[in-house]
Amino acid sequence: MGNQSSAVVVEKRIKEIGKNFFNIRASFKIKGLINIGTHMSLIRLSNGKYLVIDTVPLDEELKKEIDELTNNGVDIEAVVATHPFHTLAFPDFYKNYSSASYYGTPRHIRNQKDIPWAGNIMDHLNKWSPDVEMRIPAGAEFVAPVPESTNHFNSVWVFSPVAKTIHVDDTINYFDNPSLLFKVLGKKSGQMDFHPSMTNGGLNKTETAPQLFKEWLENLLHDWDFDNACCAHVGVKIGGAHALVNETLTNAQGVLDKLAKKHEGKEEEHTHH
Repeated sequence: MGNQSSAVVVEKRIKEIGKNFFNIRASFKIKGLINIGTHMSLIRLSNGKYLVIDTVPLDEELKKEIDELTNNGVDIEAVVATHPFHTLAFPDFYKNYSSASYYGTPRHIRNQKDIPWAGNIMDHLNKWSPDVEMRIPAGAEFVAPVPESTNHFNSVWVFSPVAKTIHVDDTINYFDNPSLLFKVLGKKSGQMDFHPSMTNGGLNKTETAPQLFKEWLENLLHDWDFDNACCAHVGVKIGGAHALVNETLTNAQGVLDKLAKKHEGKEEEHTHH
């Protein structure tokens, strides 16, 4: 009995968010100090295999959990990169799970030559439908966003209809339990925002980009019936996520109007979408 009372319940790192949809939260520190968090998701496909969305640094405990879920990685069908700048964990993940097919953003494919990429994710957005749907926001650069240090707005949005869950990297941020720093910056628990780079090059500097993005997101909200949103920074919104994304878009209307006015007369040059 004595042994039992001292047993420590270790909380699982892999959390089931919805049916066949698992999310892992991990630490990611800016300049080694400010933890803004990062994440990856695993979606069990109807064939029983797993689609891995993004990667996070592996430690022994996390690798063990992934191995248990995926039959030591044998059941990982593919690994998808959704964000041009979420790159650091991919090489190590590939070393551990090299039998899967890897699909990168154009920037991954340019910069990480050690991974034998199976393709550019832009060409494979429908590869796993209807189990998984993917879309890339309009009105924003995806192939080569600049400046690289700050323009982290655009990323592939991933939707699992059966789990009613979306996985999004930087385009939207959700603060489930803001740290002291975020509270100082005015973030409240339960708040959702667009990535701050939206107003500083995240959306293309053209008159039409804000409207293109707004229409893209309105169409997505019309087509995707989701309840939960797993966001790279800073948390997961369980339940009510659809209404909150809609509200976030409504609240941004003034900002979008200002951007359109600021870039009046400038036309779209990008035809990537």
